[in-house]
Amino acid sequence: MHPIERMKRRRLLGSRLFAVGALAALGYRARLKRPRADLRGKVALVSGGSRGLGLLIARELYREGCKIAICARDRVELARAHEDLVQRGADVLALHCDVMDREQCERLVELVRANFGAIDLLVNNAGIIQVGPIESMTIGDFERAMQTNFWGAVYLTMAVLPEMRRRRAGRIANITSIGGTVAVPHLLPYECAKFAEVGFSEGLHAELAKDNVIVTTVVPGMMRTGSTEHALFKGRHDRELGWFHAGATQPFTSMNAVRAARRIVLAIRRGEAEVTLGWQARLLRLVHALAPGLTADLFGQLNRLLPSGDGASSRLAVSGRTLEAGQPHAAH
Repeated sequence: MHPIERMKRRRLLGSRLFAVGALAALGYRARLKRPRADLRGKVALVSGGSRGLGLLIARELYREGCKIAICARDRVELARAHEDLVQRGADVLALHCDVMDREQCERLVELVRANFGAIDLLVNNAGIIQVGPIESMTIGDFERAMQTNFWGAVYLTMAVLPEMRRRRAGRIANITSIGGTVAVPHLLPYECAKFAEVGFSEGLHAELAKDNVIVTTVVPGMMRTGSTEHALFKGRHDRELGWFHAGATQPFTSMNAVRAARRIVLAIRRGEAEVTLGWQARLLRLVHALAPGLTADLFGQLNRLLPSGDGASSRLAVSGRTLEAGQPHAAH
């Protein structure tokens, strides 16, 4: 490369870094000045609230003084989470709901209103994740990911929104993912749904500001929530479990889930438009913003190191719980 061309590229990179730094500084100052909302007595609905990050968020909202409604598909886990929150002293309502079903979502909102009154805060947290190479994925995997991770958030949001707009008050937090801003290999259906959810959430924030309904887009990196056992693995199941488990459990690659939940609730109280959780996720977003082509090429090289999918069994989805228990593989 010619020295002059090299100098121009360095100047361009320097100007980008300066612009990012200046915007970050302005955003930080604005965040410090933003008043924190008082959540005492507010009604909060948390989808996917029976375990993991959802349950941790519900606990934090209880500590802030909220009345808590949680929903989930698994009735056993839901009952366990209900008992957990009751023992802590929470005023809690636990309701079965599959967010893939629009009618169930609308019924859920009606039941929460009937028991607690108007919903002041909605946390869209329910989701699924499939791990494996594209050759192991089916159209159904993409449809299921979109139906749960994206449409579930849309159904619940549209159910609570009319009343929030009418009252000119309300907060919505959408738990998306770093995978919804930067695509990495072997998570494609999940990432497609999360990219859609990020766009939905950011658009909502812009459109609802005039109605005093504040929408926060939460972009977490990997967190130590025990998510491995609930993930679905395709392709070479044991090898896919191995790399995913390592990333989701090591302190260097993942964030403490309790700290993440507290930061999310703080973002809700502050009315932040967006918060990225974990230094790893923030760094990845910065690198991708500065050099998207280079980032994509690096992930292309990384994919060469990951296991490929072959054979009929590669399309079987096996839960992490089944794999960790060493049980015979079962399709989902």
